[in-house]
Amino acid sequence: MQRRTRIASVTAALLITAGGAGSATASGPGPRQHHRHEAAALTGTAKLYRSAGDDITFTFDAHLAAEDTRTPAKATGTFAFSHHLHGKGAWARAKVDCLITGGRVAVVSGVITDTDLPGARGRRLGVTVHDLGRHDRLGYSWALTEGIGPRNLPRCVSSAPFERVRPGTGDFHVVPWQPAL
Repeated sequence: MQRRTRIASVTAALLITAGGAGSATASGPGPRQHHRHEAAALTGTAKLYRSAGDDITFTFDAHLAAEDTRTPAKATGTFAFSHHLHGKGAWARAKVDCLITGGRVAVVSGVITDTDLPGARGRRLGVTVHDLGRHDRLGYSWALTEGIGPRNLPRCVSSAPFERVRPGTGDFHVVPWQPAL
């Protein structure tokens, strides 16, 4: 009897999952939906709040395919940031090399591929995002260092999301990673 109950439960769960995936696919991925072949994702753009008026923008397009769910280092995509104040500042773009999400929190790392920041090309950075709707938060691996941080930063390492997003600019979206453990 126990075996039949277990089989019925598994079958029901599969049918519910298949039905949910089918409806997401039929309607197409929208701002709060994700493709059924994605194990995790971090997307969106926001400006950070600074009382001095700094213009700081972060943009993410990071994805982990379903077939790579057990290997976050196979994540793909890019992220970029810029920080300017009174006409001075810098920008950088990075190629994603790791993505781990849990609930509405994502940690992504990547290697800088393009920048105007001297000595930064080829360095790894990490960023943490907390997707809180209109009140998103963000942290980064270089929070307590001079410059962009250590040369040997491991993949998927960052700080707690201590920065606040400027009201009206945050549209980060985190797709939670749910590996079979």
